[in-house]
Amino acid sequence: MSISIVPAYLAGYRALPGRAQAAAPGHAPRTGRLPALAGDLSQPSGKIYNASVRGALITVRCDCGGVGYVPYGERWECPTCHRRWNTGQIPAEEYWGIMRDMRRMRINVLATALGLIIPILILTAVAGIRILILLPVVMSFWFLFYMPRWRRRVRLQARNLQRWQLHPE
Repeated sequence: MSISIVPAYLAGYRALPGRAQAAAPGHAPRTGRLPALAGDLSQPSGKIYNASVRGALITVRCDCGGVGYVPYGERWECPTCHRRWNTGQIPAEEYWGIMRDMRRMRINVLATALGLIIPILILTAVAGIRILILLPVVMSFWFLFYMPRWRRRVRLQARNLQRWQLHPE
């Protein structure tokens, strides 16, 4: 049985917008919206959604061939052979280190985009609207050169991620 962390867009797993995803046992279905808090706010019941600390789903491949996508620390039961796999066996430092690296790559793209857009906006304010003639050149560079290179790096890093061998419970 092998375990790997695969971002949802690389695993072929896509949740439809507005449709609730399958929930882990004991948790509310994930809809992408904050849960409604009712009653006493000082002691909320259950887990509160916090996008800043949510990691990528972990791909769990059972020995029988079953595949599941599970959040870190959750258990998954194979629908075929009914073995239970606990992703909590993965060392937390390694998992969150991978999440930090992936987040750093996304931030790198945002910083580069801002580094291209902000000077164009400043030059537009100073030199006038004529500077926007450069916009197709900048966009061509972005979509034809920078983003394909960035995507290749992300895919290569995702393919080379560490794999863990877990033991069924």
